[in-house]
Amino acid sequence: MLAGCVLARAIPLHGDNWPAWRGPHGTGISEEKGLPVQWSRNKNVRWKVDLPEPCNSTPITWNGKIFLTQPEGPRRTLICLDHQSGRQLWRAAIDHDEKEPTHKANPYCSPSPVTDGQRVIAWFGSAGLVCFDTDGNQVWRRDLGPQQHMWGHGSSPILHDRLCILNFGPGNREFLIAVDKFTGETVWRIDAPPPPEGGDTVVASGGGDHQNAEADTPRAELLRGSWSTPLVIDAGIRQELIVPLPERVVARDPATGSELWTCRGLGALVYASCMWGDGVLVAMGGYRSPSLAVKPGGQADVTDTHRLWRTTPSALRLGTGVVRNGYIFANVMRGHVECLDLSSGEAIWKERLAGSVGNNATWGSLVWADGNIYVLNQSGDTFVIEAGPQYQLLARNELDETTNSTPVPSDGTMLIRTHEGLWCIESLPR
Repeated sequence: MLAGCVLARAIPLHGDNWPAWRGPHGTGISEEKGLPVQWSRNKNVRWKVDLPEPCNSTPITWNGKIFLTQPEGPRRTLICLDHQSGRQLWRAAIDHDEKEPTHKANPYCSPSPVTDGQRVIAWFGSAGLVCFDTDGNQVWRRDLGPQQHMWGHGSSPILHDRLCILNFGPGNREFLIAVDKFTGETVWRIDAPPPPEGGDTVVASGGGDHQNAEADTPRAELLRGSWSTPLVIDAGIRQELIVPLPERVVARDPATGSELWTCRGLGALVYASCMWGDGVLVAMGGYRSPSLAVKPGGQADVTDTHRLWRTTPSALRLGTGVVRNGYIFANVMRGHVECLDLSSGEAIWKERLAGSVGNNATWGSLVWADGNIYVLNQSGDTFVIEAGPQYQLLARNELDETTNSTPVPSDGTMLIRTHEGLWCIESLPR
């Protein structure tokens, strides 16, 4: 159960929402000012609530409410909290007794929910895609069939116009689907093509579970699959739905699902979502996979016409970075952050983040806010770095709790989800 709140204060909220995993535009960028830069377990904490089980999902916010997914034994739960106090407003649960394979470091309910202020939609893997109203009443539920991969799943649903779009996979069933957000009925669905014949990629559709990661050991075998969350961009002449998939990035018409263009050059594993900024899309693969940049707006195969650069091999990446002011800011799984030139992909700086304890790995994604980059490591240290061509560490903030989540800037606060609880951090007057 949720524990009591601590250090609650009656301070007015600032009003900006964070309605999806990567924020209002899917880019990881916040336009808020005056966000907290320094904190600790007993400094600048508005409140903390305890959570019952580990989970990697990132919370979302809308008009003073926080929504987050949470496993509770056989249940898949959506919890709503008051942003001001941390008080639970409601919780809604879906029962699912069937065991679903995943990696021990990827607990159930990893995808973040998404909201438009009237409904909240969450993907619970094999338990289905479920829509609730903002009072916690179930509106509809879609059984999309079993999701099975030894490492589980992680793609979050997004909203576009009246559609809810989901990248279902990875595993032996992979497809991109758009449903009507009012009814849950399918508007279009595109099945992923099979792996190339005669290639060295294989579909990993089982062999692990919630407690056992033995299937993770045969690293000699290359796996394939996409854990990426889709992104809708304004390409000038049209809107494009961008999904990075094994070996390629694909753009589709979000209204119909029809393919607009494809760009080759990614590897077999794709963890991170695409980054978008300054008219350029950047895709970074996953396990020592190539990275590439591409201009949108093309037709058919644009590898030779619109691909700007490709670097290989790349670093170990799980999280998604940020594109801002001609630079790419990205994290590396084993504890580095780097700044790359957007025009070439070349490194400008790369720094190892020294955490408070031994585990410096960074599995979450980066957030840009008020000229700074926020990056969270697995030990619960949040590093605040000036977002520029010279590396400057502004703060290292310790919570000493394990996490694979991503910081959320909203309403003048920073929300940080750990395996133990949800923290609300604020800037307090001196």
